[in-house]
Amino acid sequence: MEIAAKKENSKFVDFWKKIFNRSTVYSIFRAILLLGISYIILLPLLSKISGSFMSVRDLYDQTVKWIPRNFTLEHYDMVWRNMKYPVTFKNTFLLTLTVSVLQLASCTVIGYGLARFNFKGKNIIFALIILTLVVPPQMILTPMYLNFRFFDLFGLLPNGGLNLIGTYWPFILTSITGNGLKNGLFIYIMRQFFRGMPLELEEAAYIDGAGLLRTFLYVMLPGAVPALVIVFLFAFVWQWNDYIFITLFMGGSGMFLPQVLELLANNVIQEIVGRTDTAATKLEGDQFTSLINNTGMLLVIAPLLILYTFMQKYFIESVSRSGIVG
Repeated sequence: MEIAAKKENSKFVDFWKKIFNRSTVYSIFRAILLLGISYIILLPLLSKISGSFMSVRDLYDQTVKWIPRNFTLEHYDMVWRNMKYPVTFKNTFLLTLTVSVLQLASCTVIGYGLARFNFKGKNIIFALIILTLVVPPQMILTPMYLNFRFFDLFGLLPNGGLNLIGTYWPFILTSITGNGLKNGLFIYIMRQFFRGMPLELEEAAYIDGAGLLRTFLYVMLPGAVPALVIVFLFAFVWQWNDYIFITLFMGGSGMFLPQVLELLANNVIQEIVGRTDTAATKLEGDQFTSLINNTGMLLVIAPLLILYTFMQKYFIESVSRSGIVG
């Protein structure tokens, strides 16, 4: 009897050891950690999506939490009209795409030069590029505004230069010279990636008679696709959400999504008041203002979510292959 009991206990212990081995515990811990992080990230987004479909009555109903009791698309209709969404979306998309492509081209060339060529002052230039990562954009707003308001090209243009404020030229010039938004980070990514590519690739191309430009275009660039994807996506997302430089260079034109989002709630309230007899004070509560802003934010980030849905596979592969997380 004792021997049989010991065998049963041994089988019971072995069973639980198989279940709670090191790999299983690690998998459970990893799953719990990922669920917690996903909850923290997705909770605000899901809350905004749920609230955007609620009526005003649901906002002040304490029994309504996630599922709207009075489902409505009225807020999307008001936000769409007040944001002039088709026009502002087109302007924002064209500007963002142009800036992203130009930044990708300039940062790739600069990163390749810093990674593959030796010249005096290379380390100083790279140190200054890294320094731009820690400089707040607010510190350079006034100098940049004055530079493009009186753009004289180092004194070569007469009569005080040209006024480029209100045009796309500030974005184009800063992008093609590697001085755009977050370009220091993009140059760093490209430099580190090119430094990790084998020198034998270039040497083989030179032996075959290829010059510097041909080697860069046909040998190095195809191998740098992971870094190119990362830089383009980062540049696109940051430029899409940019408010500071768009307002600085374009003024309060209201031609772009980040600008119209700022005054969205006030414009919607004024529209409702002008269309009905509702007092403005009834609509100016924090909950209604938050509802309108959340709906507008969803329309602003919707293109980015769609872009990420289609580019998720390539983005994850590019991050893992480029090794920037390490």
